[in-house]
Amino acid sequence: MADFLPPDENKRAGKQGGHRSGKVADFRYRRSPQSDKRNPGSQRGTPRDERKQGHPGPQAKKSDPRRPDSGRPDANRFEGTRTHNGGEQPPRRQAYAALDLGTNNCRLLIARPAGEDFTVIDAFSRVVRLGEGLANSGALSQEAMDRALGALKVCADKLRRRNVHLARSVATEACRRAANGTEFIERVRRETGILLDIISAEEEARLAVLGCHILLESGEGPAMIFDIGGGSTELVLIEPGGPVPRILDWQSVPYGVVSLTDTVGRTEGDEESRKARFAEMHRIVSDSFAPFAERVESFSRERDIRLLGTSGTVTTLASLHLELPQYDRRAVDGLIVPAGAMRDITGRLAIMSPKERSDLPCIGSDRADLVVAGCAILEAILDIWPADRLGVADRGIREGILRSLIAADVAGERSRAAISRERRK
Repeated sequence: MADFLPPDENKRAGKQGGHRSGKVADFRYRRSPQSDKRNPGSQRGTPRDERKQGHPGPQAKKSDPRRPDSGRPDANRFEGTRTHNGGEQPPRRQAYAALDLGTNNCRLLIARPAGEDFTVIDAFSRVVRLGEGLANSGALSQEAMDRALGALKVCADKLRRRNVHLARSVATEACRRAANGTEFIERVRRETGILLDIISAEEEARLAVLGCHILLESGEGPAMIFDIGGGSTELVLIEPGGPVPRILDWQSVPYGVVSLTDTVGRTEGDEESRKARFAEMHRIVSDSFAPFAERVESFSRERDIRLLGTSGTVTTLASLHLELPQYDRRAVDGLIVPAGAMRDITGRLAIMSPKERSDLPCIGSDRADLVVAGCAILEAILDIWPADRLGVADRGIREGILRSLIAADVAGERSRAAISRERRK
């Protein structure tokens, strides 16, 4: 079971702890701003569409990797906290949670359903660098595990205090690759009560698509969605249409911003050395994606192809494009940026010194040593899928988990209500 078990039934637990949590958010997820095709260089696109984001329909009984909405998520139901409302829909005030422990970040979203949408009531994000050194050692270091556990204890406290009804907690590439990944998962369970599910790369890609596809530009051509993580990168070719797109092809490679940085080495040297280092990063990723690039080449030659990215890399570069003094999710999520502008930014960052990068707004010391790897990965993706514009999403796996949980709960309630009605006949 990939979820959270309350380590303490005391609803007041954790309020006296010394942790400082992430910012509390209270906003609706809405459909993206669509780009103005008459002015593809605009920064913001057209005004935001005020319609709520569509809700995925009831899920199929058997998982189908081609359908991002298929298969009931593995989730724990907190029966002690629920109230029944006739079985047609999940209780409207119940809280759902999604936790994503990645190679670089630990992120949590807690939300309540709001019609066909959901409202986030609490959120947390912390850079933990769980996969630091993994590419060379093959194992999670003690320091990295301790950092991740510190963040997960904050998440456990939030899940308790928010009285979460259903939750799913997942771990990705770092725990997939590490020789001690399963031991770490057990340690997390003992110390926090959180049951992490180490999901496959395929499931990771599916959830990312489900979480962000709503931000794709409107159009008729094929589309590519990518997720640059800390330990891996996923590319997904989709056929848009309907409540959820159909996955035509996908590929995952074990290179994200942390693993690629560790593979090439962290020593940067002078400007010429930095150029050579960036070129080597680009070569490694391009070689890894070569089979996928061949498979999608015919699609990439079609007219009006679209591209959407979800990751810290693309949101950071979008912030630099907008020249924001500090990160602003509202300005970045759903932004459409000319691909050429993103290439210009990656080229400049690739030759900057670590100090110069860390001094830039929206990068800082947390991302200064990793953003170059993200730039190399993005350049390789733009080579494979030469779209004129790049959509930017500050959403992904967590939102995909939430939508899966809510949709599955709706389907389950309707099924139980139908059985109850049959028994009363």
